[in-house]
Amino acid sequence: MSDAPDSKLAWIDAYIAQLKGVRQLSPHTCAAYARDLQALVTLTGDTSWPQLDHHAVRRLTAKLHAQELDPRSIARKLSSWRGFFNWLGEQIPLAANPVQGVRAPKRARTLPRALSVDDAVQLVAPGRPAAGNGAEPADLCNRAMFELLYSSGLRVSELAGLDLTPHKDSLGWVDLDNREVLVTGKGNKRRTVPVGSAALAALQAWLAVRPVPVDGSDALFLSTRGSRVSPRVIQQRLQTHGVANGAPVHVHPHMLRHSFASHVLQSSGDLRAVQEMLGHASISSTQVYTALDFQHLAEVYDKAHPRAKVK
Repeated sequence: MSDAPDSKLAWIDAYIAQLKGVRQLSPHTCAAYARDLQALVTLTGDTSWPQLDHHAVRRLTAKLHAQELDPRSIARKLSSWRGFFNWLGEQIPLAANPVQGVRAPKRARTLPRALSVDDAVQLVAPGRPAAGNGAEPADLCNRAMFELLYSSGLRVSELAGLDLTPHKDSLGWVDLDNREVLVTGKGNKRRTVPVGSAALAALQAWLAVRPVPVDGSDALFLSTRGSRVSPRVIQQRLQTHGVANGAPVHVHPHMLRHSFASHVLQSSGDLRAVQEMLGHASISSTQVYTALDFQHLAEVYDKAHPRAKVK
């Protein structure tokens, strides 16, 4: 450009104008880019754009992280800066894009929420109604679903996909004789998980009253209309059940899966076995439960050790 801008802010104004006029980005998006680039101006002070190098950008990233800026916000700023320097390099000579290769800090991994053993047992079976003692079929269906979620650590989609008997199109089924459930998980991978005695008893009580599905399927668990139950309905039923039974937190099916994994690991210490039962392709996905296990140990220590708390 013949009348090239001679200041940092002028280059930003030219870039934003290009985003609006050529790329036709929305005003909201352009305003976000402008804010991120204004922040870069503030951080770099008198350093000109051609003088800014890779190491300086890394130091700026570390500074933002030290200020406890959320890693997602840092990643967004880096993306804005990178795009700006890609464009600027076409306008003036730059040794390299100083943002290229700079990554935002990793986000802290949020631990999944797991119930205590007592809370999990109370949630899935407060009283354990059995067939023949006045329990409604819907209650028996719910109890069997909730027990199986906690007993075998199934995903809610895997639970909804279970059939009464195996056939060529089955995604999964329960083998009562061998006390196990076979499911098709992520990546179309089949796995077999043991089923506990409480879940087996709940399943047998449900099967004693289970009607024939109206949709022609062989679904194990049914909606009130008699068709295969959906994952969303299972979530709603568990939430309602948790509220009615005084659950200490908002409960959802995946919380029972987390609780299953955490409790099995606490008792066995066998991470590989938990990985197999959860159907995780990588052990790294399962290792989060070692942190949950340590949380449990730390809570026991804090409550039990006389020198655990600093006066």
